[in-house]
Amino acid sequence: MSIRPISVLLAPSGFKESLGVTEVIEAMAGGVAGAAPAARILRAPMVDGGEGFTETLVQLTGGRLEPVVVTGPIGRPVEAFVGFMGGAGKRTAVIEMAAAAGLRLVPRDMRDPTATTSYGVGELIRAALDRGAKKILIGCGDSGINDAGAGMAQALGVRLTDADGRDIGRGGSALGALARVDLSGRDPRLDHVTIDVAVNWHNVLLGERGVARVFGPQKGATPAQVEALSAGLETFAAVVRRDLGVEFDGMAGSGASGGLGAGLHALIGARLHPRWDVVMKYIDLDDNLARADLVITAEGSLDGQTPYGKAPAEIARRAKAWGLPVIALAGTVGHGAASTLSVGVDAYFSILTRPCSLDEALADARRLVGDATEQAVRLFALGRGLDARGRIAA
Repeated sequence: MSIRPISVLLAPSGFKESLGVTEVIEAMAGGVAGAAPAARILRAPMVDGGEGFTETLVQLTGGRLEPVVVTGPIGRPVEAFVGFMGGAGKRTAVIEMAAAAGLRLVPRDMRDPTATTSYGVGELIRAALDRGAKKILIGCGDSGINDAGAGMAQALGVRLTDADGRDIGRGGSALGALARVDLSGRDPRLDHVTIDVAVNWHNVLLGERGVARVFGPQKGATPAQVEALSAGLETFAAVVRRDLGVEFDGMAGSGASGGLGAGLHALIGARLHPRWDVVMKYIDLDDNLARADLVITAEGSLDGQTPYGKAPAEIARRAKAWGLPVIALAGTVGHGAASTLSVGVDAYFSILTRPCSLDEALADARRLVGDATEQAVRLFALGRGLDARGRIAA
């Protein structure tokens, strides 16, 4: 009887406002090595359209990043970037909206989605056009906005006016005054590019499960502001339906990134796609799953929302087709986390080992992820009878 090293597939997403997906994978890899020095480590960065989306796709295709200064979500300049893919896709620009309007760019004491804007996202699109992009791929995730992409569209020449013909202001609260959409001044270059957007397909714009009610509180909205934001989105949808003939009611992905999905589709002609359909074109997940003995995924928070398009659930579903065990790690294990067991997660753990503040957890996240991964692999080794180096009888 021979023995062989086990293969561990690490397939996390990033930890918002803490570790990027590459940093999470490297921390996890250290944990695997601590528990099973001989283990083979496979990597599948699960970029969901949020932070790390551009950098990861650029790295996977041998492309390049170009710095750009744009308007941030609170109106101040921020340093962002546009990516260009390598190889056959070298005229394809990659943009993550989080680089211009992400939640991490909004100071904690200024989190108010009635005021934050997607204007900088439009500036990123314009920068891609200036650099000769023929295709643009946009990732939606980790947003700090709720303006339905109004600011993005305004940056590209779309006029959004009130009943007196004046341009509405920026931020989600301005949508309530919207009376007319005018595309006549829209950047004409948009008519000659293909724009594809990776979104969470479960996020919708309107209704009780609409983006303002589900995610508004996470971005700092009070209950009264949530209702005002929802009403503003209803107004936006009604005006767009009348002026452009686009219907958002029940549209999959329209609620992505505070309704940016809706604005990208209706106001600049972008096509929305389930985000994992986009990401899997660049990550050879099936090849990794075919070689794996154990899958470990991770995300900042594991809760009742996880089965609805989040990375741990997507990985678990795909891993189960290969009959693989799946362990999920999270910074926070919240209400409804047990629902992940029904979609293929076999066990889940918080990386926290003692009570601590959020700031302490964020500052120590790399070590916490590594330690939690090491313990997860040790438990797997115990159950599978691995030797001290992480090898299994073949």
